[in-house]
Amino acid sequence: MSGSCSAAEETAGSRQRLQVKVNEYKENQNIDFVSPRPVHTTVLGKTAKVCLVPFSLSNYKADQLKCPKSLLDKNSNNEVLCKKSKKTEVKKNCRRILTPKMEATSSKAESTLQKSSLDVHTESNTQGHKSTSDTVLLSVDMESTQDGDSDEDTTPGLSAARLREMIKKRQPPESKRKKPKKRENEIGCRRSMRLLKVDPSGVSLPTTPTQPTILVADENPLLPPGPLEMTPENQDDNSELFKGFLQTWAEVSKTSSKNAEKGLSSIKSYKASLSGMVISENTVNKVTKGPIFAIAIHPSETRTLVAAGAKSGQVGLWDLSHQPKEDGIYVFQPHSQPVSCLYFSPANPAHILSLSYDGTLRCGDFSRAVFDEVYRDERSSFSSFDFLAEDASSLVVGHWDGSLSLVDRRTPGTSYEKLISSSLRKIRTVHVHPVHRQYFITAGLRDVHIYDARRLTPKGNQPLISLTEHTKSLASAYFSPLTGNRVVTTCADCKLRIFDSSCISSQIPLLTTIRHNTITGRWLTRFRAVWDPKQEDCVIVGSMAHPRRVEIFHETGKQVHSFLGGECLVSVCSINAMHPTRYILAGGNSSGRIHVFMN
Repeated sequence: MSGSCSAAEETAGSRQRLQVKVNEYKENQNIDFVSPRPVHTTVLGKTAKVCLVPFSLSNYKADQLKCPKSLLDKNSNNEVLCKKSKKTEVKKNCRRILTPKMEATSSKAESTLQKSSLDVHTESNTQGHKSTSDTVLLSVDMESTQDGDSDEDTTPGLSAARLREMIKKRQPPESKRKKPKKRENEIGCRRSMRLLKVDPSGVSLPTTPTQPTILVADENPLLPPGPLEMTPENQDDNSELFKGFLQTWAEVSKTSSKNAEKGLSSIKSYKASLSGMVISENTVNKVTKGPIFAIAIHPSETRTLVAAGAKSGQVGLWDLSHQPKEDGIYVFQPHSQPVSCLYFSPANPAHILSLSYDGTLRCGDFSRAVFDEVYRDERSSFSSFDFLAEDASSLVVGHWDGSLSLVDRRTPGTSYEKLISSSLRKIRTVHVHPVHRQYFITAGLRDVHIYDARRLTPKGNQPLISLTEHTKSLASAYFSPLTGNRVVTTCADCKLRIFDSSCISSQIPLLTTIRHNTITGRWLTRFRAVWDPKQEDCVIVGSMAHPRRVEIFHETGKQVHSFLGGECLVSVCSINAMHPTRYILAGGNSSGRIHVFMN
């Protein structure tokens, strides 16, 4: 009797609190189904509390109704917890708490809950069951009426067709990219008939035969070692005119230095002499092929002979005494690469020495009509040279890789006496002091160094003096011609600098900085400011100004004179030289043309 009373009390309590623990629900078809309508759940402490609305589907088969996963996951606020554990004991109490709205449901829904509760096992604290099927805990909210679903959907009479409609409604259709329809009679891209090798009428063109590959020879092959015959390229070497030319220059004697010994003329008289120098059509002529890299004037007092070294490796000689002027031009090819330095021998003016990038230094002898080989080094490239001795017996040669060579012409062979490694990475010009000939100056990339030839060793040599005032690339550095008390440098920073070298010590002060445009660009030969050999304190340099001119500056920075040629001078004379005793100026441009100013 007490047991029946407790059972009645428990049934009444279940109707009020509606707490149900679901351990296992099995039908004859072994189908577990719960309503997709969400029911609000509340978790108290560590006890999982789930509200389920089970009902029987005895009229349907197992394969006709499936609960899609998308229905359970359609709202981000819905929580679905699926735990699959085989052979585990369910020891937690699940209590079903109905919301106030569930209590207000229709009487039809109440009767359904009462009928379904008969199939649910009551709560037991002492029993534990090992479930052979998966335990599913679902939490849904009955309040949700998303997608317009009514409360009638919670009834067990929900049809399978209705569920299929719901599934189809919630699954978005797959988006497939439509392929464009191929147009008929579509016009294709136009193609060149020439590339298709078809003439305008549609007939195929005949195939052109392939030309055999021609091996191109080296443009600048090295000339053979040893002496080369002095054969002009522009004249007949057997003509009487050329023979007379050679005989004339073979008889030229050494020029006296009386004018150099009498000292400097005043600036006033010097300006007057410069103003008397003029240019004419007869003193302008094309001598070499390609840009002129070096120029020299023969020291003769009676005849005017100008020599030019070209980028093509040619050495051109122009005797201005001949008329017509074309008959006085003789062009030779003693080198295969640019001739960067050219001097008449101070001991024998019938000799002209030329240095080239091809690693050769030759001496043209007019008396024998040959170019003798003085120094040869095919593994190196020469940049500049000068005479260490007044009799031109010994030379110092600068290399583009920064090394120096001492050459003695009195010894047999064409090799150096000593190869010296300098502290410069590259040497552009070399110039020897005119009085103290053991000193020579070198212009590198941005530094100017002065060395003592007596203290040079084959390995690492430190200069006596370094001039580091230059900020960009250097073009040249030269001692003044009579005393060597001044040094002029040409730099790409548009400045000519003059230093005081009267006392060669650890420091050489900078005297003057002359602003001058030295940006010649790619196609013009770089400017190199040189001293007038008659005037110790004046330098000569080309100009980029219009109209074209050649300028002379004093060591104080003042402009002394500008050589204007009008229509006879319409190009830039980058390389210039002055006669050692006469007022004759020769300027060479980048097309092989020489312009001569003379009084």
